Amino acid sequence: MAQWKEITTVEEWEQALRRSEEQPVLVIKHSTRCPVSAEAWEEYREFVSGKAPEEAEYIMVKVIESREVSNRIAEDLEVQHKSPQAILFRNRKPVWHTSHWHIKTAALEEAFQAH
Repeated sequence: MAQWKEITTVEEWEQALRRSEEQPVLVIKHSTRCPVSAEAWEEYREFVSGKAPEEAEYIMVKVIESREVSNRIAEDLEVQHKSPQAILFRNRKPVWHTSHWHIKTAALEEAFQAH
């Protein structure tokens, strides 16, 4: 079963970005103050614990508490910030992303199948 981890520093983000050269990475940007984000977070965790490929990495960033990391993700991947937001990236480039109510277990599964 796959596992997710929270990252809180730019250094941890840079490590994840480097690891994307070897494996896909799925990041969720999560707001702890937003009910829509709470639903997306639940969908993300359900996906990771049940249907996620084990050869990928799964990370979560709290956008309020780790704003510098959240902003750096938007900058490095050139994906406009939204919250909640899920981004699948490989080789330091986004291959898929979505936000808000579109973050569903089925959508995450389809993203991996397509990319």
